[in-house]
Amino acid sequence: MTPIFALATSLLWGLADFGGGLLTRRIPALTVVVVSQILALTALGTIVVATGSWSEATPRLWFAVAAGVIGPVAVLFFYRALAQGPMGVVAPVAALGSVLVPLGVGLAAGERPGVLQVAGIVVAVAGVVLASGPGGGAVRRQTLLLTLVAALGFGTVMALIAEASHTLTGLFLALFVQRLCNVLVGGGALLVSARRGGAVLPEGGRSALLPALPALAFVGLADVAANGTYNLAAHSGPVTVAAVLASLYPVVTALTARGVLNERLRSVQASGAGLALIGTVLLATG
Repeated sequence: MTPIFALATSLLWGLADFGGGLLTRRIPALTVVVVSQILALTALGTIVVATGSWSEATPRLWFAVAAGVIGPVAVLFFYRALAQGPMGVVAPVAALGSVLVPLGVGLAAGERPGVLQVAGIVVAVAGVVLASGPGGGAVRRQTLLLTLVAALGFGTVMALIAEASHTLTGLFLALFVQRLCNVLVGGGALLVSARRGGAVLPEGGRSALLPALPALAFVGLADVAANGTYNLAAHSGPVTVAAVLASLYPVVTALTARGVLNERLRSVQASGAGLALIGTVLLATG
């Protein structure tokens, strides 16, 4: 069952990334983050109550709090990068962080990377360079910078959540606390932005936001479901297999962008995105 759960994780994360990036093209990024996370928080709250996860509360939840503070920043940068596009470059490069940061934590703890991990680092760096494209202008450099910050944030969040709990019910509680902090931080940022004259609603106001609620709900719930299926994959078989297959979610994002948006990449950008994805798989495998 591990391959099935892990591939489901890739599908859910990939579609959530595509949906978030697409929504950000017509709705302010902070609004997308906050609304989708509120809906995810509601779902997780129901799960926590149903499973009695409150009994798993320990000081480790502070890791979840930290993840909840960092998460909205990473998602905001990621959605803005996806909005500037192309998604086929942004998604694979951002995926690197989910492996690179945990690897760095391991190195700090005295671990040493294997041959595959070293190869993955080299391939990934080459992919990041090529993914920026030849002769890129200011917009392209900005998009790459946003993506790299998002990658760092995603990896940090994964490392923190890994420390927040070691049980399934505890994971539900940790994810709930994380999402709660996401909403508080994101909501605060949205309030500050509104007071400074920033856009909160899309053009057309609330009447334009309401039709997007189902899509926003999908983005938030798909992210929650992906966390759940990945946990099932990791507990039903080899973690290596789960990590490798789950790390393929950028392919889903890229293929969805190609099919829905007819998005085309320069050959060098496509090569860079491919190398970034290969680097991610090598790092996870190592």
